[in-house]
Amino acid sequence: MGMVVFDIGGSAVKYGFWQDDVLDGKGSFPTPDSWEAMKAEMHRIFDRFAVSAVVTGVAISSPGAVDSEAGVIGGISAVPYLHHFPIKAEWEALFGVPVSVENDANCAALAEVWRGVAKNVQHALFFVIGSGIGGSVILNRQLFKGKHLFGGEFGYMLLDAEHTLSDLGSPVKVAARYGQAMGSAEAADGKYLFEQAEQGEPLAVQYVEGMIDALARGIYNLAVSFDPEMIIIGGGVSVRADLIARIQERVAYHLAAQGAEAVAPDIQVCAFHNDANLIGAVAHFQQTVGF
Repeated sequence: MGMVVFDIGGSAVKYGFWQDDVLDGKGSFPTPDSWEAMKAEMHRIFDRFAVSAVVTGVAISSPGAVDSEAGVIGGISAVPYLHHFPIKAEWEALFGVPVSVENDANCAALAEVWRGVAKNVQHALFFVIGSGIGGSVILNRQLFKGKHLFGGEFGYMLLDAEHTLSDLGSPVKVAARYGQAMGSAEAADGKYLFEQAEQGEPLAVQYVEGMIDALARGIYNLAVSFDPEMIIIGGGVSVRADLIARIQERVAYHLAAQGAEAVAPDIQVCAFHNDANLIGAVAHFQQTVGF
């Protein structure tokens, strides 16, 4: 027995089968263009696993403002057809088994609390650095989603009169501005930006330094607001050990400058990386469905 797990993204849907505490059979398919095509692809994967095992449930990680209890995905995302209708009920009718659905960043946080770097931590913040800045708030090992499901939307934090943390701290957005400044489409790639900075190109160094300071200021603000035991960093840049070390150093600088050294959160890189959303979807299923 086991459950089929899906992680819906803007360009691809990842999947796997959770059985005997192991995530197996991992794969992906391109995100379909319509809801009907999405259901068909998800059912195809479900049937593939059901041939050789008893499927007891389906756990789903999704973009958007997920109201898990109502079974509706609010807000907006890169997959617009998922929103504003009773989607959980349609999935349960499609698969014929219990279904759970939770926001993708929240799933990643749940994975780290369940079996990752925060498995022994009571209070943590999960900080996702990507095309924007997102995250999750974990209090007493439970998700805190807020009245309007906005808990963890750290990217909306204003760092000056008009720029948000997502504006100044997203590698994607910073690279896009660098590309414009250089007059080159190639330069608008995050990997290229980091490579140029490592080679000492002055403007690239300036843009990367600005991004690091924006991220550090955001983490500083969260640290002094929540005083968590741990802040977990996820997203594509989490694999860059040098970048994480520089963010940690800058956070420590800002804390010391304001006399708040005692806060000093334990800043860690996520353990599960690409599998975090899938594993967290399993954790959410077990918490909400109960088996």
